[in-house]
Amino acid sequence: MSLPRPESPAATKVFPSPNHGERRSDAPTARCDMLILHYTGMPDSGEALQWLCNPIAQVSSHYFVFEDGRVLQLVPESRRAWHAGESAWGDTRDVNSRSIGIEIANPGHDGGLPPYPDAQIDAVIALCADICARWRIPPGNVLAHSDVAPMRKQDPGELFPWARLHAAGVGHWVTPEPIMDGRYFSRGEEGQPIEALQAMFAMYGYALAIDGVFGPQTHAVVSAFQRHFRPERVDGIADASTITTLRNLIRARPGAPS
Repeated sequence: MSLPRPESPAATKVFPSPNHGERRSDAPTARCDMLILHYTGMPDSGEALQWLCNPIAQVSSHYFVFEDGRVLQLVPESRRAWHAGESAWGDTRDVNSRSIGIEIANPGHDGGLPPYPDAQIDAVIALCADICARWRIPPGNVLAHSDVAPMRKQDPGELFPWARLHAAGVGHWVTPEPIMDGRYFSRGEEGQPIEALQAMFAMYGYALAIDGVFGPQTHAVVSAFQRHFRPERVDGIADASTITTLRNLIRARPGAPS
């Protein structure tokens, strides 16, 4: 029996993984409206692919992108792939049920975080553009795994070219504010300015407690934000560059007041 054709024209074939289930919904109007990008974090892309298709692993993604740009579909888009784990964005606490996941072959931080090849990024852009168009995923919901799980994950990392995706019409982005000296907030600080900072991150979508304490969770969220939107320096310190870039992103969202 022949395998089904991939749902995206960016994919070459289906390489089925058994690791998926029914999408769950906490509201009648809930739909798939998020796209989550990952790196595999394994030295060998073939081993990573096999792991995503191994029932023992209990992990998967909808698509897999090799270094040379080949794309495979592992899980039907209508199904709930197991890629995001314990994660959250905005009011969503079951990201797997609301998202499509793409695994990008790259050894990750433990493997030295090598640059993503041009052919691979070209393929990721084509795949993301197709998925976003068909599912009507808003630019602000094209996210890193680290955005939705900042306490646990770093992928796809600070070398992932988000600006290049945005230039091709994928995702949300503004030019980061230059890094400069000035006031900053960091671990251990407390008070109303920290509460206001946390509220800004929550307004954009990051899930964190607004308690006025710059603790481990806030540090992780600031680091995740920097990996995605201010990758020149990832230190978890909310400096003027980080805060201004966040403000500019909030203002640049469709429908935001001018």
